[in-house]
Amino acid sequence: MFDTLSDRLAATFKNLRSKGRLSEADIDATAREIRIALLEADVALPVVRAFIKQIKERALGAEVSQALNPAQQVIKVVNEELVGILGGETRRLRFAKNPPTVIMLAGLQGAGKTTLAGKLGHWLKGQGHAPLLVACDLQRPNAVTQLSVVAERAGVAIFAPEPGSGVGDPVKVAKDSIEYARVKQHDVVIVDTAGRLGIDAELMQQASDIRDAVNPDEILFVVDAMIGQDAVNTAQAFLEGVGFDGVVLSKLDGDARGGAALSVSQVTGRQVMFASNGENLDDFDAFHPDRMASRILGMGDMLSLIEKAEQTFSQDEAEKMAAKLAKGPKEFTLDDFLSQMEQVRKMGSISKLLGMMPGMGQIKDQIANLDERDVDRTAAIIKSMTPGERHDPHLINGSRRVRIAKGSGVDVSAVKNLVERFFDARKMMSKMAQGGGMPGMPGMPGMGGGGAKKKKQQKQVKGKQRSGNPLKRKAEEQAAAERKAAGPAAAPAVEQGGAFGIPGAGQDASSFELPKEFRDMLPPGDKK
Repeated sequence: MFDTLSDRLAATFKNLRSKGRLSEADIDATAREIRIALLEADVALPVVRAFIKQIKERALGAEVSQALNPAQQVIKVVNEELVGILGGETRRLRFAKNPPTVIMLAGLQGAGKTTLAGKLGHWLKGQGHAPLLVACDLQRPNAVTQLSVVAERAGVAIFAPEPGSGVGDPVKVAKDSIEYARVKQHDVVIVDTAGRLGIDAELMQQASDIRDAVNPDEILFVVDAMIGQDAVNTAQAFLEGVGFDGVVLSKLDGDARGGAALSVSQVTGRQVMFASNGENLDDFDAFHPDRMASRILGMGDMLSLIEKAEQTFSQDEAEKMAAKLAKGPKEFTLDDFLSQMEQVRKMGSISKLLGMMPGMGQIKDQIANLDERDVDRTAAIIKSMTPGERHDPHLINGSRRVRIAKGSGVDVSAVKNLVERFFDARKMMSKMAQGGGMPGMPGMPGMGGGGAKKKKQQKQVKGKQRSGNPLKRKAEEQAAAERKAAGPAAAPAVEQGGAFGIPGAGQDASSFELPKEFRDMLPPGDKK
């Protein structure tokens, strides 16, 4: 969603980095480019004006003019102000002292409230809570059925006493759900309310009645991030008519310009608390303004990536794998490789994971074109092997490759390439696990590669080389014995400590005579 904005900002900062000192004209030009980028992203005009004003004031101040690297200081200022308009600090859910905690969802029809109710329930379940979804959208056809399906997928309970589709009283359902949650020991109640195609009095009145009936601890306004500045107008109307405590952005993975995400918090004074960025139940998380600003500026989101890894990977399994790699490359088998690959797949889309890494914005087109099915094909190839072949891939010959290819539905070359890549990866992983650094990088400390070969070469060079000719070797040994018997005085000049190993360098300089070729180059008076 923020790709266009990120590209414009990256181009602006690239021009800044080429300047050692920033003038007022440079700052004005930078502010103008940022203003255009924000307006093109459909950010609300009042937000853009306040943002640019703050950047110019700070950029012209001492913190930039006296900095060693003014360009980086301007980027720092933009990052901090971007965090500010996104809400500042991360806003957490407020839980009731006496359960259940009641969370009410409100918003227009089509904003994604029902799907988001399931995602929020799934997320809370992962946090150790026991959520209950309440079907209070009794107007929209099949809304109750949709919530039931979503709840089943999320593995959470649902309270839906009325069939919906125009039948039932949503206020009574909401009120009864609180007592039901207490009896069934659900500590969080998520109330899914009805939406409309536009803001009207009936919608506002029904939402207000449900609010008064359940006295929610949190009212979350669900905003479709793809509708641009109109989302801000809708949020403002709901704030005045019903009131809400936080904002949830849905459809953040769309290709719209993203102005709602950058405007709604600043205009309404209510922070964005959650963001939904995909169709899967796991594509939902708490909204962190600092991390979102980092993504927009192309600096990645390593903290979210680490959190996902910690949630997916077991510490014990990671330690076992590290110990296995440290023992030697043969200990790491294709079964281990498959296990690691499946763990990474549980973290989510490969392209989204790569997008969280710093600097990946430069290759976002290649990341977007990644085929997620390649992971499934690789898993199918490994699963088509016998246990013995997975343990020792050297067993896989031509006929076995044909059998594996038929079993996994791929070409024989795909099986061959997988095995070759596995051997290369196993060597590298084992080398790194043993502290040898990256293989194939000789001559660099801690980078491994060529260390054993270098030692071998040093061992060969150590000491004088002996001739392979017996007669010549005997003559050399006899000459060495004579020099030893004669003492240091008879040793050659090079062994007397000649500074550069020049024959005769240890003798008197007056007795030194240049060869004829060098004498011809000297002036006539110096040819001696």
